[in-house]
Amino acid sequence: MNTITKFAIASGIIIAIIITSQADNHGLLLFSSNGPNDDIKTNIDNSSSKTLRIGYFPNVNHAQAIIGLKNGDFQKILNSNDSTSKSEQNKININEFVFSDGPSALEALFGGQIDVAYVGPNPAISGYVASGGKDGLRIISGAASGGASFVVRNDAGIQSVKDLGGKKFASPQLGNTQDVSLRKYLVNNGYKTAENGGNVTVVPTKPSDIFTLMLKKQIDGAWVPEPWATRLVNEANGKIFVDERDLWPPQGKFVTANIIVRTDYLNQNPDVIKKLLEAHVNETLWINQNKEKAINDFNIELKKLTGKTIANNVLSNALTKLEFTYDPLKVSLFKDANDAYDLGLLAKGKSKPDLSNIYDLTILNKVLEEKGLPIIQQGVVAGLVTKNANESNTTSTKSAGDAL
Repeated sequence: MNTITKFAIASGIIIAIIITSQADNHGLLLFSSNGPNDDIKTNIDNSSSKTLRIGYFPNVNHAQAIIGLKNGDFQKILNSNDSTSKSEQNKININEFVFSDGPSALEALFGGQIDVAYVGPNPAISGYVASGGKDGLRIISGAASGGASFVVRNDAGIQSVKDLGGKKFASPQLGNTQDVSLRKYLVNNGYKTAENGGNVTVVPTKPSDIFTLMLKKQIDGAWVPEPWATRLVNEANGKIFVDERDLWPPQGKFVTANIIVRTDYLNQNPDVIKKLLEAHVNETLWINQNKEKAINDFNIELKKLTGKTIANNVLSNALTKLEFTYDPLKVSLFKDANDAYDLGLLAKGKSKPDLSNIYDLTILNKVLEEKGLPIIQQGVVAGLVTKNANESNTTSTKSAGDAL
């Protein structure tokens, strides 16, 4: 298939992703490793060495990428001296791309401009569905669990679910992970949103604007990821109304970030993916064992990326609600997909999509086995699972995530 044909197909997939997710696509590449003003399409290495082009967000739940790539940990493993990379010819070049949202990262992935990305579960789901599943993307590892809360203003008059009627809430983006959680929570408690004839308004708004709207009392609350939940509590007169971990008994685990890869890249470069996952697992273990140092390192690298840092007390509190893990927490993703479908935010007007092949954990399990860590069951799910929240986190207690 020639390049023009590939990009024509990719363009169709990108449009389908946007329609399927019904999300606002800001289309923002913040910058690449080759400089903030470089065109993303120019970052393809044509030498005999291999190239890994990796995308991520400047978010706390992408900490493994932020810390590991910026301090050189990933590069050391990707270019370690073993049988697959003993010479300059076999060197793996790493190009980094920092995105602001899931749709823009997916656009780059399907456009052949990046190979791998850290993204939330809902972008991974919508990207897989829009690409038809077979030749699109695969989830190859988990990255983060937890770290999302429904925060309401202390003076909004909300003491229980009975007080949610007539209120106005925000989420980071229509169809994103927290947006689906908020809308499903409202439905489960007997409410309809305004566009469905109800009396609760949900406004998709980027987190920085959510913070401002809370301060100005123009919204009554928001379902947001960390560190925004902590900031709304500490700086915007908010209180935690729902810690989402409480909706995922018994362990309180639910996926908030995964690693996805373009299927063709996975098939053609299993050696590169193996080294990437070795680096990711190592960084995950290190962060969980060195939280205070990780906070400092994260802020150092975040400042390099964005020119800003997060207050240490805010970041420290945020990390008490967030777990870094390589376990993809599959059952929670299937429930996310079910919820998005039920809300009309996924494959609207069509039958429930089949996600049984969205995961390929073969290489991850090989890495875990070599490190003496419990492997993760591959499992095959015929279509979307239909478990409710109380049944949604019943994966084996011997999963790899439990080793963290």
